[in-house]
Amino acid sequence: MTDGDAEDAADGTDTDEDGEGLTYAEAGVDIAGQEAATAALVGATGDFEGDFAGLLDIGDRYLALAADGVGTKLLVAEALDDYSTIGIDCIAMNANDLVAAGVDPVAFVDYLAVEEPDDATAEAIGKGLDEGAERAGVALVGGETAVMPDVIKGLDIAGTCAGLAPKDAIFPGEAEAGDVVVGWPSSGVHSNGLTLAREAVTRDHEYTDPFPPNPDRSIGEELLEPTRIYSDLLGALRDVDTHAAAHVTGGGWTNLTRMGEFHYEITDPFDAQPVFEFVQQEGDVTDEEMHRTFNMGTGFVAAMSEDDAEAVVDATEDGRIIGHVEEGEESVAIRGLEL
Repeated sequence: MTDGDAEDAADGTDTDEDGEGLTYAEAGVDIAGQEAATAALVGATGDFEGDFAGLLDIGDRYLALAADGVGTKLLVAEALDDYSTIGIDCIAMNANDLVAAGVDPVAFVDYLAVEEPDDATAEAIGKGLDEGAERAGVALVGGETAVMPDVIKGLDIAGTCAGLAPKDAIFPGEAEAGDVVVGWPSSGVHSNGLTLAREAVTRDHEYTDPFPPNPDRSIGEELLEPTRIYSDLLGALRDVDTHAAAHVTGGGWTNLTRMGEFHYEITDPFDAQPVFEFVQQEGDVTDEEMHRTFNMGTGFVAAMSEDDAEAVVDATEDGRIIGHVEEGEESVAIRGLEL
């Protein structure tokens, strides 16, 4: 979906007149319920600092931990019998949360639960983990495989990433009114919203069908494009006074409010890749639902002063100023939408 398409869609031209477009909740994932459950779990299990990652004070440094999985992207991999990139996603979803806190990812352990062991699948996942570790700059220090036919159908993979950071390197985590927002593009859908994406594209297609905007790839291959890892941004972000950062994951553009209760005015987002337009069209999904579910082309953001932002943009390959932070009710304005 291009910016121009989004403007048309905001007028209601991309959805049916009854407003019956597919939603993430209807596809099976209630973001509000998920966040409430996560808050309840965290409240019951520990006392630690941090939003994207848990920070533990170990003296002169923080030890940070993040845990996440790949989600229903695994079902696309299963349909194509291609698990070669799943390991990259598993590391990316964890490492990127550490980066959002200002922490260097340093080590990773994985947990693979299977219905029955399969050497070829495990080998493919392992290669992806190796590639993801190289991209993130982390060491693979261990892993566990559990065979649980009474619990698991197919397989599931998750992992935990550990990171270290000097105390003065951690981002404060709170944007300031007057900050600008710097953004970096995503590589596609990443590993969030796949439940909605899968429901949309399989209404009239198979994963093995050619992807219409690029028939040289299948629909499944487009959905499996691995999550970008943003570890390479840390140096530039630490060289300036970065106030807060966010990994645009589940919840889409509402993730920006994790940088503080402000109004975020996004005036120049990156173009959404063709896969998003395809999902929206096939599922008759509204613009608002797309932006509340997917990254829509922008995978990582940071808030800082304008002078610092210009330095960060110059120091990174594809960053740019995409908006600014204002006092006001907690919200995100993008492409004619108010989230």
